[in-house]
This record gives sequence, structure tokens and C-alpha cells, in this order.
Amino acid sequence: MNMPTRHQGSPREVQALDSFVKLARASTTLVARLNQRLQQEHDLTESQLGVLEALFHLGPMPQSELCRKILRSGSNVTTVVDNLERAGLVRRAADDDDRRVRVVQLTADGRRLIERVFPLHAARVTDLMGALTRDEQRELGRLCRKLGLAAAAAAAD
Repeated sequence: MNMPTRHQGSPREVQALDSFVKLARASTTLVARLNQRLQQEHDLTESQLGVLEALFHLGPMPQSELCRKILRSGSNVTTVVDNLERAGLVRRAADDDDRRVRVVQLTADGRRLIERVFPLHAARVTDLMGALTRDEQRELGRLCRKLGLAAAAAAAD
């Protein structure tokens, strides 16, 4: 049972809080289901999958760019890349143009793993999102993008 906000503010505040709670709960529930399967079946975390997927689809990149792509802090990505490197799934190499920059790239084992795991993950996301019609998914995507851009613009002020 969803509990609406108990805040006794203005109707605008009550609506905003109620919508925010529903968005947060839905996101947390979806991510928890996906992460549980990732951990159980592939011994991967959400951040590890994010790094492997970014490298798989976008190619080698500096660690700072990985942070931006997967929306994680520098310290989190450093730990994730350290663990993936220790497992032999990625490696760091000096950038040809700037020796101070370390570029992260998939190893052959990392490529084989993400080629196997990503289609399963995509199918699970598709199944979970199947609770919405395709039109509803498009609308949700549009609304989430609008909300994210507005929040990013507010943070820049």
C-alpha cells in the first residue's frame, strides 16, 4: 500500500512530495530487483555493470569521463575500476596525448562478460518496464528527462 505524504503544506507541496516519493520508490524497487540478479548470477554490482557497459558501448575512456557517464563520484569509480582491474575485466593505460591521464579499457575477459551479461540485463529491464505501455514508457522518459534537466539547471544557479 502506498502511503501518501503526511505533510500538511500547500497543495503544490503535497503534490510534489507525493510524486517524488512515488518516483523514488519505483526507482529503488526496480534497481533493487535488477541488482539482486546481477549480484546472484554474475557477482557484479550496479556500478561495475555501468563501467563495463559504458566501455562496451562507448569504447575506452578516461576515468573522469566514466564518472560522468555512470553518474558516480570519482572515489566510487576508482574503487570500482580497481576491483574490475583486479578481476582482469578492465585495464588502465596511459593516454597517448597526455601521459597523466589513465584510460580505462575492457580486457578480452571483460568484453566476453559484458557481451553475455548485458543482453540478460536489458531483457530484465524490458520485462520490468513492461508494466507500462510503450507510449507510457516514452512519456515517462520524456518527463524524467525534463525533471533531470531542470534539476541540473537549478544546481548550476
